[in-house]
Parts: sequence; C-alpha cells; structure tokens
Amino acid sequence: MSRVVNRRELLGRSVVLLAGASGSCTATGAAFAQVGAAAPPVSARKMKLGLVTYNIAPDWDLPTIIDRCRKLKLAAVELRTTHKHGVEPALSKAERADVRKRFTDSGVVLCSLGSTCEYHDPDPARLAKQIEVTKQFIGLAEDLGAKGVKVRPNGLPKGVPEEKTLDQIGKALATCGQAASDAGVEIWLEVHGSETSHPPRIRRILDIAGRPNVGATWNSNGTDLKDGSVKPYFDLLRDKIMSVHINELTSGYPYRELFGLLNQSGYDRYALIEAQGFKTRNADPADVMRFLQYYVALWGELSKPAQA
Repeated sequence: MSRVVNRRELLGRSVVLLAGASGSCTATGAAFAQVGAAAPPVSARKMKLGLVTYNIAPDWDLPTIIDRCRKLKLAAVELRTTHKHGVEPALSKAERADVRKRFTDSGVVLCSLGSTCEYHDPDPARLAKQIEVTKQFIGLAEDLGAKGVKVRPNGLPKGVPEEKTLDQIGKALATCGQAASDAGVEIWLEVHGSETSHPPRIRRILDIAGRPNVGATWNSNGTDLKDGSVKPYFDLLRDKIMSVHINELTSGYPYRELFGLLNQSGYDRYALIEAQGFKTRNADPADVMRFLQYYVALWGELSKPAQA
C-alpha cells in the first residue's frame, strides 16, 4: 500500500510539476526532461484526461468526485470498488438510475468500474466466485452506462505451470467477455501483478481469451520498458489497449513517448490519473486540487502532439 502524503510533500510535488511544465533547468527540470523523451510525430490528440478514484479520491463521495472533475475539466472517471462513492453491485435499481443521471447531467463520463476480480487462483470454487462477481459488475456497468469493467491478473501461483495459469485466466476472461458482450460492455484486463504485469504474458492471456470486447488497461509499470522504451511492448499490445492508467508524471517513466504512441495510434479514449506514489486521504482538499491543477497542465504539455 502507498503511504499517506503530508501537506508539505503534496505541495512540493505540485512545484515539481509546475517547474517541469515551465522548462526549469533546476533538478525539477531534470525530472521533467527524463519523462520528456521524443515522441513520434502525429497531427492530433484524441485522448482525454480522466481520473481513477484509487489513490487520489478513495474518500470522496460521488457528488464530490463529479464536482471536482468538472472544476478540473477531467472528462471521465473510473470508480474503483470499496471506495466512499459506494457505487457497487449491491445498489438497487433506483440507486443505479440516480447514479446514471448524476453523471449524465454533469457531463462527466463514467467510463468504467474498477473491480478487483482476478482469475489466477487454482481453486475451482474461488475462480467461479470471481467470475460471478465479474458478472455482477457487468450488470452494474450496463445499468450505469459505463463502457468497461476493469479486472486484473495478480500473479502466478506457486507450483502451477505458468502456461496452465495463463490459459485459465484467458478462458475465464472469455466467459466474462461473452457475458459482457451480451450487455454491451467491455472487459479491461489491467497489466498488473508482480509476474503477470509482463506484457508478453498479458498478450498471451488476451490471445487465449480471443474476444474483441476483451482488452488491456495499460498501467504505466516499470515492466513496460525494454531498453528504456515503451514502444516494443506498446506495439505488442497496441491493438488491445482499451484504457490507460497514468501515475506521477515526474517519476522517470517515459510518458512523452507513451502519449506520442497513443496519439499516433489514434487512441481516442481516456488517460486516467492514478498517481500511485502517494495517497491524498486526509490531505487538505485545497492542496489536492492544486496538485491536480498542476498535473492537468503538465499532462497537456507532455501529451501535446509532436509535429512532423
């Protein structure tokens, strides 16, 4: 779990973002340069910026999420399960209708539901339970008008051949994908887990699943890099990227390259802020909003289309 950030550190991170965006030649400028590697030339940016409630907004209720997204001009939200917003499969029909109306009236898109469903467990009963919970989230997504349900692999069980586990996950995704297709929903497999976050393993799982409505959530992990570049593994998953999570933009991850590749591929969905390096629980709301304002500004610079 990530640690709680204090007021001074949160403001300090905001200064790093601002200095990076302004091209400072100080240490903060060096951090910016590290994420500012050359991007492929492209003529347009179709993707928009959004928010995952994980880390940034676990203790925001639904009206607060919508209000702050509107103020920040964030286009979309992924509601991660177990958070204060309370948007869970247990909601009644009337409650689901109310949530859907709130988003529709606000102009903020509820793009996805962030479940923690996973399919690597070798125990058949536990695997069946995970598939059933996924189907509950699919029904919720259908009622709310959300496009996707995020799921994940979470490692390779010890003592089980790797290929057997990947095959099991892929087949479970195929089952969930069929249920999702019937509901007009997609399943997004997060590039996640200490071993399963390796992109070739994600590609293998998705190939086994073999469904057009089952794709990947790019998760901006260190394991995405090959020889310092995201391009080899981005190209491996390019046709299956249905969602993108992004973290702290001054972390050293080559975000300018990633955003350039997304622009080049015509990606027209959302880059969702997850910012894994800290949590804002109990932080001053004004400081959180200030940090996010700087984040939005730096994202705009890093994702700006490069001219040929």
